[in-house]
Amino acid sequence: MNKRISFSRIRESRLFWVLTAWAVILGFNALFVPEFFRIGIQDGHLYGNLIDVLNNGAPLMLVAIGMTLVIATGGVDLSVGAVMAISAAMGAVLINPAPGDKLVSNEILTRNATNTPLVIIVIATLAAGTLCGLWNGLLVSRAKIQPLVATLILMVAGRGIAQLISNGQIITIYYTPYFWFGNGYILGLPVSIYIVTAVAILAWVGVRKTPIGLFIEAVGLNPKATHYSGISAKNIQLLAYTFSGFCSALAGLILSSYVHSADGNNNGLNYELDAILAVVMGGTMLSGGRFSLLASVLGAIVIWTFTLSMYALGVPANALLAGRAVLVLLVILLYSDRRLIKRRSKSTPTAVQSQDEKPGLPHP
Repeated sequence: MNKRISFSRIRESRLFWVLTAWAVILGFNALFVPEFFRIGIQDGHLYGNLIDVLNNGAPLMLVAIGMTLVIATGGVDLSVGAVMAISAAMGAVLINPAPGDKLVSNEILTRNATNTPLVIIVIATLAAGTLCGLWNGLLVSRAKIQPLVATLILMVAGRGIAQLISNGQIITIYYTPYFWFGNGYILGLPVSIYIVTAVAILAWVGVRKTPIGLFIEAVGLNPKATHYSGISAKNIQLLAYTFSGFCSALAGLILSSYVHSADGNNNGLNYELDAILAVVMGGTMLSGGRFSLLASVLGAIVIWTFTLSMYALGVPANALLAGRAVLVLLVILLYSDRRLIKRRSKSTPTAVQSQDEKPGLPHP
């Protein structure tokens, strides 16, 4: 009986289904794509599909961390992809301004130099995304606009803002120190892994070692009760959306550094959908409430493991969206099964009679 109870508790854990999905994908690769697990060392750097999963998935992990807090408050942030594009364009323009209508020599455009110190570039890039998150938070918490509508505004307008910053052009970056964020290595591992780890630890400390995490869950579960308890739901929502903007800005910085360019149309494209999927895979309900940052990060890893697995099998990029749709369907089915298990566990009596105990007679 105790084994059944312990197994049911394991199944109800937020980490169970996301780890199960990851194990299934890795098991599939072990059977059909064994070279997927091959890891080599070149110039003192580790490389391979597993390293690529962590490196390429770093921007999505960051966005998922911020999205987790937003969804936990009962909201959603559809503008994360556009915020990534704005931040990437801001950094690229500070390195090398868009030529516009003026004729600029190719030597100036391709020089390994910057018009702005790297520290200022990073600060301005992060500030741009954080201000976008603050804007979303003000619309949701102060203007009382539905989160779906409030963030949809910036989702649509953000691409236009990124185009205005870059003057409607794809800005190629040639400044080598800027590449360190997306292509650099420390102790053989990509720098982006350390950035994600640092942000995840800081976020975990902020929500688990302070009352902020409980306040976020309380706002998502019952905003009215939270208000009557003396907790400012407005400020909690504002904090969640602002932090989401910061995470999106950092993701845009890493992404533009990795691809060596800033494209207002394609940077961060569809990241909002992948981030929501990662959070849902991590067990956070879209209605708000309890959440797990680690499970959301694992959800992002599952998505990128699936993506690179399909590429390893030779699946074309156009067909990858159909494969992701199947992944979403499976996650929804597993998620529904977990909720059904919880309902059944609540409906069963807590006390179980022993076999020698008869109804109507007191237990000796």
